[in-house]
Amino acid sequence: MATVTVNSGARLDRLPITRFHWNILGLIGAGAFLDAFDIYLANGALAAMVKSGFTDLRLGSFFISATFMGMMIGAGLSGYLGDRFGRRYSYQANLAIFGVASLAACFAPNIYWLILLRFIMGVGLGAELVVAAGTLCEFVPPATRGRWTALLALIINSGLLGATAIGYWVIPHLGWRYMFAIAGFGALIVWFLRHRMPESPRWLETVGRLDEAEATVSAIERQVEARVGKLPPVARVVSHEVPAAPFSALFARGMIGRTLVAALTCMAINMSLYGFVAWLPTFFVKEGLTIVQSLGFVLLMSFGAPAGAAVGYLVTDRLGRRNGIVLFSLVTILLGFVYVQMRAPAAISVVGFALVTAIYTVCTLGLFGYIPELFPTAHRLRGTGIAGTCGRAASMSTPYVALLLYTRFGVTGVLTMVGGVLLLLSVAILALRIETSQQTLEDISPDADLTPRGELMEKSA
Repeated sequence: MATVTVNSGARLDRLPITRFHWNILGLIGAGAFLDAFDIYLANGALAAMVKSGFTDLRLGSFFISATFMGMMIGAGLSGYLGDRFGRRYSYQANLAIFGVASLAACFAPNIYWLILLRFIMGVGLGAELVVAAGTLCEFVPPATRGRWTALLALIINSGLLGATAIGYWVIPHLGWRYMFAIAGFGALIVWFLRHRMPESPRWLETVGRLDEAEATVSAIERQVEARVGKLPPVARVVSHEVPAAPFSALFARGMIGRTLVAALTCMAINMSLYGFVAWLPTFFVKEGLTIVQSLGFVLLMSFGAPAGAAVGYLVTDRLGRRNGIVLFSLVTILLGFVYVQMRAPAAISVVGFALVTAIYTVCTLGLFGYIPELFPTAHRLRGTGIAGTCGRAASMSTPYVALLLYTRFGVTGVLTMVGGVLLLLSVAILALRIETSQQTLEDISPDADLTPRGELMEKSA
């Protein structure tokens, strides 16, 4: 006799896209946008602090590294909290942390206090992206999951454009402290709105909270059915219950390759973003531009962030996550070597835009799609958290390496570093030979006994 199961995964996967999914995307995306905004406001703020004498490049490196030290801790902690206590608990905690710390940063008396507060902000910032992508993919059906994670990436990547555009006016006219105030107040507003979000039924079923899982799935089905009419039949039955989900399972045979590739993906992307993109305003200032000219150049190039997510939206379910990451990693390497040959302002802006677009396409396909999809539900946030922790560790050391390379070799040295890690990533992903596009999360799970999946069978009429 078949085991009774909520079958939340199969029931959610057969739902048509409705307002429910847009609401989920909006609530997750709003917090993730502010997370990205808070990260990227450091770009213009640091350049302004260096220009005004509030800090120098050496202490500025500590300011950037403190962010990533906190993000490294936050990524790992949120992975544990999200798999242990639920997705809702984790994303509300991290949003409150970086919101309150951002408001406190407005009143930092010196760079040392700001570095401490930036570390605390980082704990919340590092947690948000781990939870956001992992939670969204558990609600969206496989046929469109790639495009929906790309939409999330579009919202998040717009944080760079938002921080740069707002900073272009706010920093010269009001000062860098107001940027932290905007991020802090925004985070607290989203924190209140997010109380309406449901917990992930997949996670509830995994931890044995079957009554809650059934109630949540049934409520979602009623909401969707009220808009589209009779729902399509459930094609199969999958048990999500896991008797035990030890952390060590992420390093077991059949899983360790996924964990290592996820970590390398996050490291390569973070080194690309924070070794090159995050330092652009400071590089331009050191080349002799004014702070306004520097922010203007970066504003033009930062349109590549949402453009990268748009490209990801178009290719993720056609090329697949794996092929797309490799292709755009190679495009980034090529454009990087073209970029350093540019001298005219127009050429710098155009090629720089294309380069930032390629980097953010890799980010869209890798961070928001490929990494969380590699892990089964019971380990999804911990696996994503490990990858995030490794990525943040790389980001923490990247400012020092980038500054050293820039001092000795100019932007060429920095882009050579970025090209090297992306080439290594491409080789590793090709070697793993796992594609996640167009597949249910349960089908992507490894065959090893990490998450007992029950018997798959056609549901009888």
